[in-house]
Amino acid sequence: MILAVALFMEQMDSTVIATSLPAIAADIGTSPIALKLAVTSYLVALAIFIPISGWMSDRFGARNIFRMAIFVFMIGSIACAFSNSITAFVISRLIQGAGGSMMTPVSRLLLVRGTPRHELVDAMAWLTIPALIGPIMGPPIGGFLTTYLTWHWIFWINVPIGVLGIILVTRFLPAVEPRTLRPMDFPGFFLCGLGFSGFVFGLSVISLPAVPVIYGYVTVAIGILAGLLYLLHARRVPYPLLDPKMFRYPMFRAAILGASNFRMGLGALPFLMPLMLQLGFGLTPLQSGSVTFVSALGSMGSKFAASRTFNAFGFRTVISLTTLLAAIFLGINGLFTAETPLFLIMACLLIGGLFRSMAFSGVNAMAFGDVDDADSSQATAINAVAQRISMAMGVAIAGGILEISSSFHDGRLLVSDFHIAFFSVSAISALACITFLRLPQDAGAELTARGRKRRHAEPEEAVAENS
Repeated sequence: MILAVALFMEQMDSTVIATSLPAIAADIGTSPIALKLAVTSYLVALAIFIPISGWMSDRFGARNIFRMAIFVFMIGSIACAFSNSITAFVISRLIQGAGGSMMTPVSRLLLVRGTPRHELVDAMAWLTIPALIGPIMGPPIGGFLTTYLTWHWIFWINVPIGVLGIILVTRFLPAVEPRTLRPMDFPGFFLCGLGFSGFVFGLSVISLPAVPVIYGYVTVAIGILAGLLYLLHARRVPYPLLDPKMFRYPMFRAAILGASNFRMGLGALPFLMPLMLQLGFGLTPLQSGSVTFVSALGSMGSKFAASRTFNAFGFRTVISLTTLLAAIFLGINGLFTAETPLFLIMACLLIGGLFRSMAFSGVNAMAFGDVDDADSSQATAINAVAQRISMAMGVAIAGGILEISSSFHDGRLLVSDFHIAFFSVSAISALACITFLRLPQDAGAELTARGRKRRHAEPEEAVAENS
């Protein structure tokens, strides 16, 4: 529950900003499409610093890093509230991202190291259920504050939550035993940071209005080149920052590659939907937030049935089906118009959120299903980086599609532009189903049924000792 405070703060912050994006853009004198750079910059900061989160936890102590991360996130929030230009806002979001990069991975790493594999689905559900309250509360709170006060208040609310988190961590979070420290791969850290930030940032620059497109292509090229250099570097050093050899694990490989396609749609949804509701349908930020929050309700509801569902039908069947259905419901958003009843939009968002969350419950656990305990830190770092990069790519792709589509009619965003964007990211998300269908029929069995049988077969004393 204490670890979930950080997830709660991060998730609420991201959903609040998505709802208030048009109001922020109007106040600081830019366009909502251009302001998506602030959303992308946060994800880029996460991708840069997440790889060293495990090393820093081992070096300085997980509790110290966790507290520091919350504090840095608070500082970034305060800076956002004082921002009066897109430059200041982007820099402030980078500071927030630096704090967020340590909060979520450290909490997941502690959970993975302390939980038996056959209980991992339930454990991650308990971790994420409190965090899902953030997306439920974020849109209506953000809409209310933006409509009746000012958008600055959506960042001030992080301060009391962060202070509470630091107090709880200091008082209750148990100390973690020190682990063998891997040497820090500083050249790898530089190449990873340059590669991830260059690639994602370049995609955003390409889609930004009034920015020379050549800058975006050059930045993407630099990112790709840095990534290739890192792969060469990783083959020559004994302890690379992110070890490509981790992809020798079949389930881990499928979880990373398949979920990356799927997450592109997830990253695009909170960017596209509030913009379509406000700019296309004419809703206020409060009305928009009151519609989109039901997606988080669906996500929260599926967590209570996740373990039983995977036990009954198996990982391969459930993940393949739920990713396909979630992609379909993502595409359904492209059929909505201003005349569509709001209750119908909310119903589709609710069902789509349920399928999405069920799929992620399985994918997040499956990523560690066949990974050795000694490699759990590497698995956590690579998984977290892949999550952030794919979500940032989803935002960049969606913004690029809107920019290209709107360029055909004087640059004005029409509802049809959002329809094209939703259909496109839906098709990308649906590709994940192909990856998961290629898994063996019994993939993930050790995470549910087999693990449960082994647990029941052990004496109670052994179970207590393992716990």
